[in-house]
Amino acid sequence: MARIPAAGKAAKQPGKRNATAKSLRTARATGAAVAAEPAHFTHFDARGQAHMVDVGAKDVTKRLARAAGRIAMRPETLALIKAGGAAKGDVLGVARIAAIAAAKRTADLIPLCHPLPLTRVAVAFAFDGVRPAVAIEVTAETVGRTGVEMEALTAAAAGLLTIYDMCKAVDRGMRIEEVRLLEKSGGRSGHFKAAP
Repeated sequence: MARIPAAGKAAKQPGKRNATAKSLRTARATGAAVAAEPAHFTHFDARGQAHMVDVGAKDVTKRLARAAGRIAMRPETLALIKAGGAAKGDVLGVARIAAIAAAKRTADLIPLCHPLPLTRVAVAFAFDGVRPAVAIEVTAETVGRTGVEMEALTAAAAGLLTIYDMCKAVDRGMRIEEVRLLEKSGGRSGHFKAAP
């Protein structure tokens, strides 16, 4: 198996990286100027091996993430979903439950995700009649040491896949598109909001 090189000098010297992280935390706490930390993939250790990131030293904070996506389809398929006329039943009701269930099982699907005690998962759908599609938006929340971005993204993808499954008998050409993170808050990295 090909070895993935660790990114940057800091990744090759774990002691130095820990010292750098400590000095960054101190600078942030005192309001001192902070130099940009070199970008690196945190799921690889100093030897380039995959590992689950140690979040034990992180603060417990309220974490929120919003993710979205859409599934494009024929106008006739969209009309069937709106009317509740799909052969398998209430498409959006089942997709909502699938999205919530997927958020709860994210750590089983994405190997290096931490299992999180979710405090809230909300799923909303919207119809796009101009470019026929169903859009999904998922909000996931927790109080913990790591974020819920992957839970929100996994839920959005599973909700869209469920719509595909329930409607594929009439439209196999549906396309899942634009699954993305809209917003995250909480934790050391601060607030992120995607450009519109």
